[in-house]
Amino acid sequence: MKATGIKRVTISNTSEGGGSKGATVAATSAAAARGRLSSRTLLPVALVLGIVLPFLFVRIAFLVLESASSSSCSSPIECRGWRLFSGGYISQKLREELTRALIEVKDDNIVDGGTEGSLETFSELVKEMTSKQQDIKAFAFKTKAMLLGMEQKVQSAKKRELMYWYLASRGVPKSLHCLCLKLAEEYAVNAMARSCLPPPEHVSRLADTSFNHIVLLTDNVLAASVVISSTVENAANPEKLVFHIVTDKKTYSPMHAWFATNRLKSAVVEVKGLHQYDWSQEVNVGVKQMLEIHHLICSHYYNNLKENDLEYGGEHQNFLEALSPSCLSLMNHLRIYIPELFPELNKIVFLDDDVVVQHDISSLWTLDLNGKIVGAVVDSWCGENCCPGRKYKDYLNFSHPVIPSHLDQDRCAWLSGMNIFDLEAWRRSNITTSYHKWLKLSLNSGFTLWQPGVLPPSLLAFQGHVHPIDPLWQVAGLGYRSSSAGGQILEAAAVLHFNGPAKPWLEIGSPEVRSLWSRHVNFTNSFIQKCRVLH
Repeated sequence: MKATGIKRVTISNTSEGGGSKGATVAATSAAAARGRLSSRTLLPVALVLGIVLPFLFVRIAFLVLESASSSSCSSPIECRGWRLFSGGYISQKLREELTRALIEVKDDNIVDGGTEGSLETFSELVKEMTSKQQDIKAFAFKTKAMLLGMEQKVQSAKKRELMYWYLASRGVPKSLHCLCLKLAEEYAVNAMARSCLPPPEHVSRLADTSFNHIVLLTDNVLAASVVISSTVENAANPEKLVFHIVTDKKTYSPMHAWFATNRLKSAVVEVKGLHQYDWSQEVNVGVKQMLEIHHLICSHYYNNLKENDLEYGGEHQNFLEALSPSCLSLMNHLRIYIPELFPELNKIVFLDDDVVVQHDISSLWTLDLNGKIVGAVVDSWCGENCCPGRKYKDYLNFSHPVIPSHLDQDRCAWLSGMNIFDLEAWRRSNITTSYHKWLKLSLNSGFTLWQPGVLPPSLLAFQGHVHPIDPLWQVAGLGYRSSSAGGQILEAAAVLHFNGPAKPWLEIGSPEVRSLWSRHVNFTNSFIQKCRVLH
């Protein structure tokens, strides 16, 4: 049965009783409809008022504040009346007045007036402005003074934190100190720890130029072990490698004990202390003068790192290098005397103790340096406008007349850490003499020629004697907080250099790259385990 065929039928009752009853029903229905209408309308109206009234309240309060500082109306009531409905124009006008007031308030005036009495929090600013009827300019002045004071505190905190970070790099971890003590004790009581390095049958390799010779100048046993183990592990022909470790007198015993009890099956390791060298009087005097001048340079910049310099000035931030332990390290400065340390060698690869080797480096010994003395990374993997390290202007004071004017201050400085040296060409030159000449010029100029560090005088002494090599031979800067090198670059680099305060054996080292170094630590060694190294 289809519903479409049904029509509505209205049945009407014409009787009086029925009419009275119908009127009553109609009245009741109308009252119910009015009740439904009021309940349905009340909720939306309440919601609309709940949304509109807060905005209206804020708008009126804003206009009251504006009218208090405005003289364009005859009375505040008049202003509030017509401004309530002309918000766009008024908001634009107030914005223009506030912008003009902020521009008129100069930073110099705030600094001259001092920020010590400036407000500390935004709530204090609101309380100040509401309790005292002040104009827009006063508001701008107080706001800008408050923000400037906060900015100064943030900058000061960052500089202090950076200084403490450098100071932390000067400390020797308890575990490394323990390792040296244990190894020194082992050297004293264990004959095997005092056995010859290298064994007598391999002594001839030390001066054999057909082998690949690697030089380390270090007083860090753990770092030296990582450099050598990573190099041997990634070498195509490890039996061709000969390592020459030069250390100071206090580290000689633990260094010798480590490599005597952890012998390499293929490569040869020599450990020699500075006290075992028989240098001429001229060399001894030169080394002493060099160390004294470097010590004076670092002390000069260290004394300039006063508290007031760290508060607001930015020019002394580069002086933080004076806090680095490498600034006063004997082994770090001794590299200028490599030809005297190894008079029988003609070509060597120099490795810093804060590097880790990731690929075979045997092709370095076959590189043609084109008559230059040192092969180093100069150009960068990140493009023409990018330097692998720093620029010349970051090291040298080009405003001083002694610095050669023909040097390009925006030129990239060559990287230390991994270098190939032609010692024969070095001996024919006057590099070491030039190095000492620049040190004396720095002394006579009041230590204003360059920033503290090992590299600046070397940049001047080796000027014109550097042969650039492929950028992927070394990626540096991993001892700083941020490195622009991505994962692919780090993986492709032959040598990673952790130059900077955050050495990988310190707790302040970056965890992202620290594992690239720590995986070469011999955690199975009993002394490493007893001293809980890197735990």
